[in-house]
Amino acid sequence: MALAAFHGSGPKARRAGDPELALFALGASAALGACVARHLGAPLASHEEREFEWGQHKARPLESVRGRDVYVLHSLHGDLAQSVNDKLCRMLFFLGAVRDAGAAQVTAVVPFLCYSRKDRRTKPRDPVTTRYVAAMFEAVGVDAVVTLEVHDEAAFENAFRCRTEHLEPQATFAARLVPRLAGQAVVVASPDVGGVKRATRYREAFGRRLGREPGSAFVEKRRSADVVSGGRVVGDVSGATVLLVDDLVSGATTLVRAAAALRAAGAREVLAAVAHGVFVPEASEALAGSALDRLYVLDHVPPFALEPAVAAERVESVEVAPLLAEAIRRMHEGGSLTQLAAEGVSETAS
Repeated sequence: MALAAFHGSGPKARRAGDPELALFALGASAALGACVARHLGAPLASHEEREFEWGQHKARPLESVRGRDVYVLHSLHGDLAQSVNDKLCRMLFFLGAVRDAGAAQVTAVVPFLCYSRKDRRTKPRDPVTTRYVAAMFEAVGVDAVVTLEVHDEAAFENAFRCRTEHLEPQATFAARLVPRLAGQAVVVASPDVGGVKRATRYREAFGRRLGREPGSAFVEKRRSADVVSGGRVVGDVSGATVLLVDDLVSGATTLVRAAAALRAAGAREVLAAVAHGVFVPEASEALAGSALDRLYVLDHVPPFALEPAVAAERVESVEVAPLLAEAIRRMHEGGSLTQLAAEGVSETAS
């Protein structure tokens, strides 16, 4: 595939002899991969996945990857068909097959990286599972790993010895939400003190599009013996539309508790923007009738565990394919991903 087939212009023109790009998307990530390919202006490369007895399987590319710049896309969240471990194993085997088939460069594009929150020991003899996952990616010959909004970027980078790229979604959320927030008093808030740095990045991204700096706040949260308490709001939210930001939502209790505290402190409306909506069924009960008006999540993880009525009333998906496509384009062409984090994806690029 020639680079001329791409839509949009990259920072560096393709030179004769540069490797051609090949994008694969495995299993349940096929629909996301098709969207990424469309924004990239390139077809998905073809591959085969086969099932064998007792849960064994294989996957292989159905076209030559020799000498090519290969990207393998798979979001490693569990779903009704496959567990996190199933998806991780399948991706590792496919990455190894691509490397063995002679790819010049192999990049794993993992919007949701499983086990990324288990990045340190919290109890004696605890596993540091993020580091073990990193070792498995490196063992099959991966040159780079791209992921989206991990809980702790420094821990993610330190776990890997290969190249890592961390994509941030705040500009993607800003493009979607700023039209809704125009003319309103806006405060960006974290549901706990640990997320204040993330909220600051969101404030900057939203401020660039709003033309003014939103206010800031956070909600106090304490945990003892798995019991969460606290709820004092630090910051002025009176009469404002508050945007809660976090990396992940599962049971939704943290967001719901924070939304209630913000409403009690005088917020006019409470929205939330969360990169990974890895919901469990109990989240339906937490979200139904809560003080949270609307929850925006990126669409690489469908909200399949939520009751349909709750998902329709409370949750809205935001397309992440343009961000992933532009990251792949820039990596292939030698462009700046740091600049992408600051500016987001332009309309011409997507």
